[in-house]
Amino acid sequence: MTPETKQAIIDLIKEQVVPAIGCTEPAAVALCVAHATQLLGTRPEHIEARLSANVLKNAMGVGIPGTGMVGLPIAIALGALIGKPEYGLEVLRDCNRDAVKDAKAFVDENRIHIGLEEDDPDKLFIDVVVNGGGHTAQARIKTHHTHLVLRSRDGQPVESSDAHVCPDSTVHKSQEENQLPLTLRMVYDFATQTDEEDLRFILEAKRLNEGAAQAGLTENYGHQLGKTMCSPLGRGIMGDSIFAKVLSVTSCACDARMAGAMVPVMSNSGSGNQGICATLPVVVFAQENHNTEEELIRALIISNLTAIYIKQSLGALSALCGCVVASTGSSCGITYLMGGTYEQMCYSVKNMVANLTGMICDGAKPSCALKLTSGVSTAVLSAMLAMQHKYVTSVEGIIDDDVDKCIHNLTAIGSKGMDETDRFVLDIMTHK
Repeated sequence: MTPETKQAIIDLIKEQVVPAIGCTEPAAVALCVAHATQLLGTRPEHIEARLSANVLKNAMGVGIPGTGMVGLPIAIALGALIGKPEYGLEVLRDCNRDAVKDAKAFVDENRIHIGLEEDDPDKLFIDVVVNGGGHTAQARIKTHHTHLVLRSRDGQPVESSDAHVCPDSTVHKSQEENQLPLTLRMVYDFATQTDEEDLRFILEAKRLNEGAAQAGLTENYGHQLGKTMCSPLGRGIMGDSIFAKVLSVTSCACDARMAGAMVPVMSNSGSGNQGICATLPVVVFAQENHNTEEELIRALIISNLTAIYIKQSLGALSALCGCVVASTGSSCGITYLMGGTYEQMCYSVKNMVANLTGMICDGAKPSCALKLTSGVSTAVLSAMLAMQHKYVTSVEGIIDDDVDKCIHNLTAIGSKGMDETDRFVLDIMTHK
């Protein structure tokens, strides 16, 4: 692998593994509102947001940090009143009690209108128009959670030096051209051959996501799945095993995040839950297995980069639950920590794809902790089987001898095969 390729992969990880506060869909909407408000130059009198179905689905039932509320209206109001575009997906970092009070009043005054975008095919589409002081401003995000493709004031485009801003008509082309073509072999070779010092940045994901897990343990967030597994009842049933600790720590972080805890997490490919799921199982297993720090670093790179690789062909949002992607990454990382080879890592992937393909995404919400726990438990089981050279073969279901073809079978089902499922799920959610 050339030094240029290694640097390109490092840049890719740093682009896709970033801090976020709260669920990334309402955060992205708040970010778009903040961009539009900044262009307007005054407090908006009215806000209109048009969102793709997948963004709506993921933002309907999730807690908004620091508010005690769920859903888009409060996130939009806060984005307009205190949101700072330069914070990225931490756009609501400055949220406080007074800001929440003002935002609630803004919502109650019916200044916000939210509609479904039915014409644009992008599954991640956010268009915001704000009015105030006799002026109008517009901002649009597409394809990725921070990818701003349009800025205008009073109908006139506003130029920007921001690298995330590009002409709307070229967004799909630019994404494809700039995408580094990965394979699972590349992921493994990069993680195991690159100088350790060049990879140490990934430890920040450990620090942030452990903080989220601690918050979930000390407070009563969501369904308290993580705390339940740590309780006398949970320990009485599951014991104090490595397996139980991996599940409980991961669940605690998800409990906190989905309930709206004001704590940052390190996201992966635009999803905080994916970041949690790709990081904490690997961290806890390494601690319990007494792996070295270098082994942990390389395992975290394997896990996070595998998730990034899978998302390249799946897309930022889909009908497939993100825990399927991230837990496949963590299974590869855990296999490495067990002393596994590249071949055994491939076995882990095949076991994961055979087991979890088809798990639906029905929005971001507290019960996501249950799905993460299902994914992580499968990750550990898949790694255990792989270490014994036991794996699902190509005569079974959608598994192929080629591990990369397996991954693309998974993503094709999630991005295309489940489109009708996605529409059906949203219909159920919006007609309850």
